[in-house]
Amino acid sequence: MRRSTDFTAVVRGGIRVRGGAVVVHHRPRLIDELTGELGGPPRVGLVVGRSVGGSVVRHRVSRRLRAQLAARLDRLPAGSGTVVRALPEAADATSAVLGHGLDLALDRLAARR
Repeated sequence: MRRSTDFTAVVRGGIRVRGGAVVVHHRPRLIDELTGELGGPPRVGLVVGRSVGGSVVRHRVSRRLRAQLAARLDRLPAGSGTVVRALPEAADATSAVLGHGLDLALDRLAARR
């Protein structure tokens, strides 16, 4: 996900669950504004704000989250939009802790669907 309109659509119109040091916003069906169609692969975006830390810390958290999400893309339905927001606790979290938080959040999402 790259456009702010996609992020806004998911955060404002989706389901929100927390898992450890991350909050996951999920919208089951996301319309592509360029083509106006539903479907396609799941789209994922990251939000790692200044509350997490300085730029070095934010980039480290982003890299760790991106790697953990890549291993879990098969758990997201096609055509969906997901935004993962890192909380300040993510600054000190290892990749395993972030992955566990993502697993918790994705399990809660599956239960709510």
